Formats: sequence, C-alpha cells, structure tokens
Amino acid sequence: MRAIEISKYGGPEVLQLTDRPIPEAGKGEVLIRVHAAGINRPDVLQRMGFYPVPPGASDLPGLEVAGEIVSGDLTGTNFQVGDRVCALVQGGGYAEYCVAPAGQCLPLPEGLSMLEAASLPETFFTVWSNVFDRARLSDGESLLVQGGTSGIGVTAIQIASALGHRVFATAGTEEKCRATEQLGAERGINYKTEQFSAVIKDLTGGKGVDVILDMVAGSYIPQEVDCLADDGRIAIIALLGGAKTDLDLAQVLRRRLTITGSTLRPRNIAFKAAVAQQLSQKVWPLLESRRVRPVIYKVFPLEQAGSAHAMMEQGEHIGKIVLQLQ
Repeated sequence: MRAIEISKYGGPEVLQLTDRPIPEAGKGEVLIRVHAAGINRPDVLQRMGFYPVPPGASDLPGLEVAGEIVSGDLTGTNFQVGDRVCALVQGGGYAEYCVAPAGQCLPLPEGLSMLEAASLPETFFTVWSNVFDRARLSDGESLLVQGGTSGIGVTAIQIASALGHRVFATAGTEEKCRATEQLGAERGINYKTEQFSAVIKDLTGGKGVDVILDMVAGSYIPQEVDCLADDGRIAIIALLGGAKTDLDLAQVLRRRLTITGSTLRPRNIAFKAAVAQQLSQKVWPLLESRRVRPVIYKVFPLEQAGSAHAMMEQGEHIGKIVLQLQ
C-alpha cells in the first residue's frame, strides 16, 4: 500500500511517500480501506519529534480516517464488512489501509462524504471528552474557545452552540473572528487587538464564563482565571503558548476554580469507545440534521502531505485540512 512516513524528524519535507505492507487487524480491530485522512497538530508534533508514538502504535502519522471496513474482528459490534465508517486511530492514518479498534469506529453520518467524515474523529473526540466530560459544561453555562478557527475550535463552537450554550471564541484576525460568529459564537475576540478577559467580563456582566477550552496555556492562564465565573473550569488540551505561567492561586481557592487538562492519544481503548458512544448518541444526530457541519479548508492528495503540514503550521486555515487517498 502507499503510505506517508516520517523519514527523519524535521520540517514538512521529511514526509515521504513510501510502500508499506498492508497491516493486519487483530482481536477487537478492523481493517479500513482509507478514502481520506484528517491532518491534526499532533501529527506535526510527531513529525518534529515532540510527540512520541505510543507503544504498539504505527509509526506512520495520522490519527483519524474515513473509509470502508474490509476485514477484521466484528464480534459484538453493529458493523459489517463493507460498512462506511470514520475512526479515531493511534497512528497509521496517512496510508491506503489502516487498522482501528472497532470501538473507536463510528458510522458515516447520513449525508456526509468520506472527506467530511475524515475531518471528524480527532476533534470531536477531543472536544467531547474535555468540554463535556472533563470540564462538565452543563445546561445554562457558557464556553470560551481559544483558537476558534482551528479544527478543535470550529468543532467546539458548533457543538456547544447547537446544544444551547453561550459561546465566545478568540482568533487572530477580524476575518477569523467573523468566521467564528458564523459558526455560532456570540462574539469573536481578536486576541491581537483586544484583551479577551476584559471583553468576556463586559459581555457577561462581570460574571465570566463557566468553561474555557484552552490550547494555548502559558501567559493565557492568568487572563483566563480572571474571566472565569466562580466555580469555573479551564480544560487545557495543548501548550502552544508554553508550559509555564505565573498564577494567583488565591483566586483559585477563593472562587473554587478548576484547572485541568488531558491528552487523548494515550487514553485506552475503553475510554475512547465510551466517548464514541456519547458522540453517536448526542452529536451524530446534530451532524445528520446539519446543525453541526464539518468545516474543511483544503484537501490535498496523499503525496502532498508535506504541503498540508506546511499549511497547518502557517496557521491561516479555518477548519480542517484533509488528505484524499481514493
């Protein structure tokens, strides 16, 4: 099969087209003929040498795919050979065939293409497990999404908005701010020209937001604490702004704040399968009714994976970047 491998750690040019044996599905796994694969920032970090591959996972990049099941262990599942699915995987997505745990597969939402479905798993699993499970965004509560036009951002804005929450988002240009509002954010905040904490407090009458989804961390944390409501929660999913910060812990104590974080890739199959069930029940109907929709910025053929990574690093995209294989 054709696949993209990381020939050595470095820039986008180290992604090389190669031939690999078709992998074999083991117990509890299915083999998927991949039609499309999503690009995610962890793929970039893996290519640069900053995101170690978990034990037993493929060394090929790619954490989400869409395609058709061609073989595997379907015992206890509702799937059959030939079913069209999208899946969260541990790696190996940049290839014509990929193995996925059956519990991490979801049927293609009705009305969506393979390209659209390939843009879903990584961001939808991440958003649901952090915003709704870990940070417990509940009825009547509000959400601030940092990086509102990233793949994670457009997903979080849409799901939270569709479920009836007030949503705010940050972005780095006026165009991107308006894009977040078109997706359901009440207000896009330009972090280059506005202090987001001041804007949030003004928009909420001084109360602040209940949950913040943060992929920046670093110097953002003190501002985030400042614009959290009492009993508010920050869920950190990346450290684009750095891993260290100065923080007034007295506020955390006095206002009963929670700062938490997680990474999805190391979590076990049982955890991810439980998230898949939640998505199937609560989010897939939103996709099928088009209340939530995939946002794809650009599609590249497999052999141009390096160009796709370069685009992600430039940060000008709104939504997802996807590789097409079939």
